[in-house]
Amino acid sequence: MEARINACLLTLKIGDITRETTDAIVNAANSGLRGGGGVDGAIHRAGGPAILEECRKIGHCPPGSAVLTAGGRLPAQYVIHAVGPIYRDGRHDEAKTLESAYRSCLVLASLHGIKSLAFPALSTGAYGYPLQQAARIALETVVSYLNTHDDIRIVHFILYNRDTYEIFKTEMQSLLST
Repeated sequence: MEARINACLLTLKIGDITRETTDAIVNAANSGLRGGGGVDGAIHRAGGPAILEECRKIGHCPPGSAVLTAGGRLPAQYVIHAVGPIYRDGRHDEAKTLESAYRSCLVLASLHGIKSLAFPALSTGAYGYPLQQAARIALETVVSYLNTHDDIRIVHFILYNRDTYEIFKTEMQSLLST
């Protein structure tokens, strides 16, 4: 699925984010920037040790924030490491933290002249964020940013499987029909 938001093409795809040829891909990182499982582990494995070495130099990234490293052996030039919230019960500012993580990625992209980037569904794996709520927050945040910034030209959501894609598709259709 795709939609035009201001000067940007926003798309939803099922795929492997480590194979994206966008200027930057977003990593669902942990606050210690140590690599891990899921998307984080896949990006570190595909990108090689140079990414982890840069992460070690940075040291830490609090939830709701993002940092930038080179892409190592990835097709993308950069990796934006975003730390989303660990979902507890929805009453500990999880939504605000997730929104901040997405917005931090977009701000970094703008600051570094990144024209195209690819996001995974942040915090929905091991961090346990309910997928439908996370999809709504992700899409609202990205669409809102793109409506007021015309420097980013392509944003892909690279979703792990068909179920995740369908939830994002439903949320995107709902958001764009209002």
